[in-house]
Amino acid sequence: VLEVDLQRKRIALTMRLDEQPGETNARRGGGNERPQNNRPAAKPRGREAQPAGNSAMMDALAAAMGKKR
Repeated sequence: VLEVDLQRKRIALTMRLDEQPGETNARRGGGNERPQNNRPAAKPRGREAQPAGNSAMMDALAAAMGKKR
């Protein structure tokens, strides 16, 4: 265990046997600061609503279904 952050309920772990606690923060230039999110706001995904109207494909399918009956 390298570090315990009780406020954010996080711990920092390492599997490196030669690393001492406190070395990682010095190398990273801190560690208590949260990284800023510089990404733009994401647009919601999904299909946009299509206007309900008769298209050529809809007319062709309606005609084909009508002929079967």
